[in-house]
Amino acid sequence: MNDRTEKIKRRYNRVSVFYDLMEKPMEAFAAKWREEITREVYGKVLEVGVGTGKNIPFYPKGIELTAIDFSTKMLEKARAKFEKNYPNVTFREMDVQHLEFEDNTFDCVLTSCVFCSVPYPVQGLKEIRRACKPGGKIVMLEHVRSSGKVLGPLMDLLNPLPLYLYGANINRDTIGNLKQAGFANIHVADLWSDIFKKIIIINDK
Repeated sequence: MNDRTEKIKRRYNRVSVFYDLMEKPMEAFAAKWREEITREVYGKVLEVGVGTGKNIPFYPKGIELTAIDFSTKMLEKARAKFEKNYPNVTFREMDVQHLEFEDNTFDCVLTSCVFCSVPYPVQGLKEIRRACKPGGKIVMLEHVRSSGKVLGPLMDLLNPLPLYLYGANINRDTIGNLKQAGFANIHVADLWSDIFKKIIIINDK
């Protein structure tokens, strides 16, 4: 793990103690988005960046879920909350930039507010593409940089604050990163303004 990735990992370990409290205001409207994206998946599923496990209660019955995170402390919280009552979920500490899975392992991959903090996002997306089966589905709930003439530059200006506090960028071009990673069959729906997006990708490869 390189220094940049290790630095972000340490920041998430540090904020894990109060992360759920910090995210609570957002969950007032994010819960409905989590329910919406989890309905999209089936079969053998990989969740990247499971964090403290906010998506887990919403998954449909019958799936086989592998939930990964590169933050030891965040993963410990998810395990403590859900491991006992969700036997279909396997928790593993792992970095999306270096997935420890064979090619074409998963039917679906899901992420939610993850690629704001992956240090090398294109590398992580390439790994997802590799591990997802041909014709499989990648489902993403992500916030991105606004294209607004005022809001976009403002997000650039403010970005060092969340990046320093807990490792998240608020000005990522995730759609552009998906294209750089080799994805082409990309479907995007705006959920709030042009910042929060639901992204569905069919893994044509």
